[in-house]
Amino acid sequence: MRSHVAELAGIRRQVLAGPSEKATAAQHAKGKLTARERISLLLDDGSFREVEQLRRHRATGFGLEARKPYTDGVITGWGTVEGRTVFVYAHDFRIFGGALGEAHATKIHKIMDMAIAAGAPLVSLNDGAGARIQEGVTALAGYGGIFRRNTRASGVIPQISVMLGPCAGGAAYSPALTDFVFMVRETSQMFITGPDVVKAVTGEEITQNGLGGADVHAETSGVCHFAYDDEETCIQEVRYLLSLLPQNNRENPPAVPCDDPHDRRCDTLADLVPADGNRPYDMAEVIKEIVDDGELLEVHEHWARNIICALARVGGQVVGVVANQPRVLAGVLDIEASEKAARFVQMCDAFSIPIVTLLDVPGFLPGVDQEHGGIIRHGAKLLYAYCNATVPRISLILRKAYGGAYIVMDSQSIGADLTYAWPTNEIAVMGAEGAANVIFRRRIAEAEDPEATRAELVKEYKAELMHPYYAAERGLVDDVIDPADTRQVLIHSLAMLRTKHADHPARKHGNPPQ
Repeated sequence: MRSHVAELAGIRRQVLAGPSEKATAAQHAKGKLTARERISLLLDDGSFREVEQLRRHRATGFGLEARKPYTDGVITGWGTVEGRTVFVYAHDFRIFGGALGEAHATKIHKIMDMAIAAGAPLVSLNDGAGARIQEGVTALAGYGGIFRRNTRASGVIPQISVMLGPCAGGAAYSPALTDFVFMVRETSQMFITGPDVVKAVTGEEITQNGLGGADVHAETSGVCHFAYDDEETCIQEVRYLLSLLPQNNRENPPAVPCDDPHDRRCDTLADLVPADGNRPYDMAEVIKEIVDDGELLEVHEHWARNIICALARVGGQVVGVVANQPRVLAGVLDIEASEKAARFVQMCDAFSIPIVTLLDVPGFLPGVDQEHGGIIRHGAKLLYAYCNATVPRISLILRKAYGGAYIVMDSQSIGADLTYAWPTNEIAVMGAEGAANVIFRRRIAEAEDPEATRAELVKEYKAELMHPYYAAERGLVDDVIDPADTRQVLIHSLAMLRTKHADHPARKHGNPPQ
């Protein structure tokens, strides 16, 4: 028995060391960590339990029968992050370039099935060269199994994709199906067709990073939710995100003790937000003033920056915050902002995260490009997401809330549980100037002094239909509050709504706008 145990220990040492010191040095020379180093950063010390460490492929041809390394280029297993179970798989670029073959895919399928069955998050550490060409269509079928499981797990367990190297072709669709995508600048890329194919087909010349690097996907395409300069920071932020998410859709997000007083007054809000609706300000600073210890994690921070989507804690409880950003495009809703917020609202609803919406929105962005690009269809995605959400929903109107954008941003009429407003709120079909021009067009045109008449009629319209208490008098706002009381009002309201329960009508699923 002892000789057999010694043999096993020797094999384990060989597996843990990796294919060769040369391969490890080459990985480090690219500024990348090995798969096991990444797993060690992600999981609590000593908590990793590997699955199918001794798996080998059984393919033949093209020299494969002579190369049968243990793990087959992917490390799978589970461990803990801050004491909570997390499943993980990590491509090992040192073995077949992390390319996916039959055995490699089967290992991933197994760990995904285990994560779903156990009801725990799944983190993929991606650093692979795509399908293993030598194994042909078998490798492609392996991707199909991953995609099917990604879809099955959607809204059931949190799925996080961490891009730490190349991800090309069909392989890029698995991260796109998950809840969050992290990327590292310079070392990770995602694209369906690489620069060589692009040049051959279109004649355009572009680098890998220019085509599918972290900043491209974080700022332009919206594929990437978070981008960082190095792997260590990236993986630490994955741990932080996991601390804000529940294990699965049957649990609530983890609550923590809160040292930030529940009754803390937010007196600085009166200085942060100008009463003049035409003056911009930074909504992120407003959010920081309200949430616990000023801490928030912005999702898609660099894409569709006219809207903010963030996870934070209020009174120790996790909330999702959706807020217009007046610093960018005056906070209007457009195609990208609607998509960004819709996906975030759906994620919060799937994982029992209450939603707080902060409104300061002048409307939808006008323009031919927006109309031809389908602003109706994309705006409807946000409307659908809010209407479909059954988690606690609180909306707060800071200043402007005009037209269809007011309705879409979780107004009381589409199901917000509680709606509050500051005394600077202006809720209307449109701005007073535009409304007066429409309603009083003839009177203004016939007046001896059109500009003076217009100014007087604008003032009259505001006094009649846009004063801060108009909506409250009609029951469309539950209360008008002092901005300094915002934090404690939200904490008390969220505490009341914590036991909210709502059911959808019986149906297979809805048919959301695409």
